[in-house]
Amino acid sequence: MVIEKNVNITESRIDKHELEIIRLENLKIEEKKLYSNGSKYICGIDEAGRGPLAGPVAVGAVILPENSMIEGVNDSKKISEKKRKKIYTQIIEEAISYSVGIVDQNKIDEINILESTKLALKIALEGLEIKPDIIMVDALNNIDTLGIPYISVIKGDEKVYSIAAASIIAKVTRDRIMSEFDEIYPAYGFARHKGYGTAEHIRVIKEQGPCMIHRKSFIKNFI
Repeated sequence: MVIEKNVNITESRIDKHELEIIRLENLKIEEKKLYSNGSKYICGIDEAGRGPLAGPVAVGAVILPENSMIEGVNDSKKISEKKRKKIYTQIIEEAISYSVGIVDQNKIDEINILESTKLALKIALEGLEIKPDIIMVDALNNIDTLGIPYISVIKGDEKVYSIAAASIIAKVTRDRIMSEFDEIYPAYGFARHKGYGTAEHIRVIKEQGPCMIHRKSFIKNFI
């Protein structure tokens, strides 16, 4: 009876692995078309931090090998923090090139969050050591890609492998920044909510007022 149970567990693990490979293959369908049409370096781009009340917006850009199949790569919002960190390490170790563009809260207040995200994207592209043949980006248009052709994909972090990988790079990088700010401004709980508008965060803003990293244009109704 024990042996039979162990066999079932092994089979279950194999099934999970096979299902994950199928999921990743589906994520790479559009990229495979680009590779078959002659593209060598495909850059995925995604952002983290458009919605928070505090801190920067971060845009990740990553070029991965054509045969990359990192298990667990997905929209960063669908992955636990612990798993994101592990996958992040695998992505940057395997990446041909990667970069993160950061635009802080002051610039966000000055030019708005959409334009700040576009600026962070340009900064991320400028930081790549290799020029991509084409860019795949999550739902942004009218962007400065330094003359590189791009494809904008709605919900790209759920549909395209390299965009999902970029979302993880952006999210982990920004979370680390917010955890560092938590040490400077411990009253606000940035390590827990990363600057998003939780009930706890809004309560502290109302009680203590904003700190230096709050986006003034985002907290008008709370102060």
